[in-house]
Amino acid sequence: MSKTFKIILMSDATGETVTAAAEAVASQFVEMPVAITLHPFVRSIERAKTLIAGFGDVDLVIYTTVNTEISNLVQIASKTGGYRAISLLDPVMQAFEKLDGSRPTGQPGKQYSVDKDYLERVSAIDYAISHDDGLSSEYLRQAEVILVGVSRTSKTPTCIYLAYQGIRAANVPLVPDQPVPDSFIEALEAGVPAVGLIASPTRLSQIRQHRLKILGNPELTAYAEAKDIQNELASARLFFEKHGLPVIDVTRRSIEETAAAVRGILAKRKI
Repeated sequence: MSKTFKIILMSDATGETVTAAAEAVASQFVEMPVAITLHPFVRSIERAKTLIAGFGDVDLVIYTTVNTEISNLVQIASKTGGYRAISLLDPVMQAFEKLDGSRPTGQPGKQYSVDKDYLERVSAIDYAISHDDGLSSEYLRQAEVILVGVSRTSKTPTCIYLAYQGIRAANVPLVPDQPVPDSFIEALEAGVPAVGLIASPTRLSQIRQHRLKILGNPELTAYAEAKDIQNELASARLFFEKHGLPVIDVTRRSIEETAAAVRGILAKRKI
């Protein structure tokens, strides 16, 4: 039986940064069994000492903390405990310091402060959730980007993820045999950027079949038939081409990757 490697994550804030980094790396080692444990909000020496004393048979500790005393405690304990400890932020922090000699504030969780950017993210999230598939002219003209696509191309979750990043994203569904709402065309004419989303017929068929089972409507076969979906996608491509919309194929993309591609498109428009 192969060993399961014990990995401890420590953070002086929510732990999102260190967790994302650890999971991104772990995904590259699919055959390596790992057990990852997160300890967030480690901000006092006392709490750090208590946690370190209970690490036990750990193999790797990855931490993000701006408190040098806590960082030193972890490093000293790693030498006596026989495991490796890595500070995720130190190399980046040191690189920033060398830019102009500035010193970090040493305040944990600064990226989560309630400032103008935070309030804009909250507003964008409220916009995305409150107006899902909203098609009024006023609503669409308020958007920073409009995602357009056939059913099940991840328009809504991508809008919400973009909203978390502070981008007001709206979505407009392309429905077979139904014209696109005039409000969308008006938004395009007003200069609101739009991005088309597509996926492979096979992938869309799988997703739609699963959705029909959940909804208890398996008789709606045309919705999930690959041939009908091919026709939908062909019409969608013609629509995108007619209006000069950039297109993202979401077949093998996660929501995060699709959102990053949308942001890349928006960034190019500003150059």
